[in-house]
Amino acid sequence: MDTTLKDPLVGQVLDGRYRIDARIAVGGMATVYRAMDTRLDRVQALKVMHPSLATDDAFVARFIREAKSAARLSHPNVVGVFDQGTDGTYVYLAMEYVSGCTLRDVLRERGALQPRAALDVLEPILAALGAAHRAGLVHRDMKPENVLIGDDGRVKVADFGLVRAVDSQTSATTDSILGTVSYLAPEQIENGTADTRTDLYACGVMLYEMLTGSKPHAGGSPAQVLYLHLHKDMPAPSEAAPGLATALDELVARAAARDPGQRPDDAVAMLSEVRTVRSGLSETELDAVPPRAKGDPGAAGSVVGGVAGAIGAGAAGEAGQAGSGNGEAGGTAGGDAGDEASTYVIPRPAAGAGQIAPGAAGGAVAEPLPGSEPLPHTTRLTVPPSGPPAPQDPVRPGRKRRPGLGVLVALGVLLVLLVGTGVWYINSGQFTQTPPVLDKTQAQATKTLSDAGLDVTVERDYSERVERGHVIDSDPNPGERVRKTGSVTLTVSRGPEVVKIPDLKGTPLSNARRDLKKAGLEPGVVKRRFDEETAQGSVISTDPAPGAKRRPGSAVALTVSKGESIEVPDLVGDEQSDAAKELRDEGLKVRIAAKRVFSEEDKGTVARQSPAEGSEAAKGDTITLTLSKGPDMVEVPDVEGGSEDEARQKLEKAGFTVSVRRVFFGDKVFNQDPDGDDEAPRGSDITIWLR
Repeated sequence: MDTTLKDPLVGQVLDGRYRIDARIAVGGMATVYRAMDTRLDRVQALKVMHPSLATDDAFVARFIREAKSAARLSHPNVVGVFDQGTDGTYVYLAMEYVSGCTLRDVLRERGALQPRAALDVLEPILAALGAAHRAGLVHRDMKPENVLIGDDGRVKVADFGLVRAVDSQTSATTDSILGTVSYLAPEQIENGTADTRTDLYACGVMLYEMLTGSKPHAGGSPAQVLYLHLHKDMPAPSEAAPGLATALDELVARAAARDPGQRPDDAVAMLSEVRTVRSGLSETELDAVPPRAKGDPGAAGSVVGGVAGAIGAGAAGEAGQAGSGNGEAGGTAGGDAGDEASTYVIPRPAAGAGQIAPGAAGGAVAEPLPGSEPLPHTTRLTVPPSGPPAPQDPVRPGRKRRPGLGVLVALGVLLVLLVGTGVWYINSGQFTQTPPVLDKTQAQATKTLSDAGLDVTVERDYSERVERGHVIDSDPNPGERVRKTGSVTLTVSRGPEVVKIPDLKGTPLSNARRDLKKAGLEPGVVKRRFDEETAQGSVISTDPAPGAKRRPGSAVALTVSKGESIEVPDLVGDEQSDAAKELRDEGLKVRIAAKRVFSEEDKGTVARQSPAEGSEAAKGDTITLTLSKGPDMVEVPDVEGGSEDEARQKLEKAGFTVSVRRVFFGDKVFNQDPDGDDEAPRGSDITIWLR
């Protein structure tokens, strides 16, 4: 169904210059239209802020910020901004029109891409970001929806609605956590900061997605995805797509390292690394077909005529134009925004002046112009006399006078007017629209609603994204109907919810884990060490320390006591029963190894122990004892009469060591100890005499 016919702006000329031909997409903050610049006779994309938000100074400032930020960039891979202005209640941006599709459309249609195609897309993205970074700007919301691929194969980065100067303040307490969950860098989640390396993290996630056809971190809720970004390293693409080159794994790991210091400094440096990696890949590695690739693998061999061509005309077209709103206001119109299920309220034109139509009784009836609203109240109409009064019919005695036809018509008109006014009042007249108050302070929002004649009820809730004291939500929502004497409930932010680390010292480990979960925290890594003052199995300390504040779901490391340390005694050579008794007396457990070994110790005594003598053990630890089979007796070869070399070779081969005694300067063995054919322990020393 063609929804553009219902849009009042389609067919209009905005600001005396831009003729709006069609609506492309709708986002949470603005609507994007295809328009004709009648002065320059060229097609442009016109992003028009929703009129319901145009009265909010904060939203307008963000909207204009996008124009100024993007206008500073002149690069073939950045969607250009040509103009910005207002026309009545409409605030707009005039931008370069890109006919094509988004990278999200490509991934949805093609699944995973071959490495050659993925790098064909990544390189111009990094070139565009490099221009922004060298201009002192950070995009902060890189994702496939903001990467446009034209019908001619050109790649452009769009929607600089979240852009900020590199050196500007980006704390989460003032601007909230901005961006899209799947592409947020750990530092954005942790403290809201963003710099050039934040954009590189998002590029690393996109490269992983292009190579594998799926996101690296998936969870049942946004909170789970955020947790994985904070605590899990980026998986290697080759784990999901076997056969990918190791250099591509390393490239993703470098770009999406959790520590910003391990990423390249900016997109220019990252682009250089990408080109170096590409030059080292073979043709086979570049054209490897990922398991999740769809359709003809060769169709996505390159961007020009490849990625864009693989999508085809059906997925391209106007759906890929620049985003209609930034992440702060909700959604972009690149690919996904047009599929949003939100209802967009477009205000009707302002009511026009009434026109006077002749009444049936010679008077006048106020008739609203087409498109205007009915009269807001009952109107008294004065009808001037139209001539001398008509002669009255004589009234026969006993007969009542009938009302004239004019009076009946006038009464009918009045009745219709009263009924119409009543129906209008019931359906519309007693209602107004809830003013936009999101992100305002509580005082500002209360004043705005009070000025509109509405009562205010305030509730409070925690928010990771909205500054403390600012409005998170309103009920009814901005733009929805509410009775003129009704009430609006505001939800005001308490700021990020924080949890104090409880004092768990001396608490058994199982109880400590339960207490952490009860407090909204997660038990983390458990380390153990000896501690004479803390009972075995109880908590010695936590990291972070007790009293520290952390967000819900944060992990807390626990150090647990192994109790008092016990020095393992020397048991080698002891009888099995004696060694076992000594260990049990120390509070240790005993395990006898299933196999015995040859040793110098007597048969049945302890040949080896683990842990070794002098090691530290905790009460209840197990000591393994290996019993002796006695010496390994081997028959001694008879080497008398042979040369020294022959004798040495035979004896060492049998497992003995050799000592030589010379009586004269000869080389013949005339005696040996032990004698030939006797038995001796393997490894023992055999002495030979030469003459």
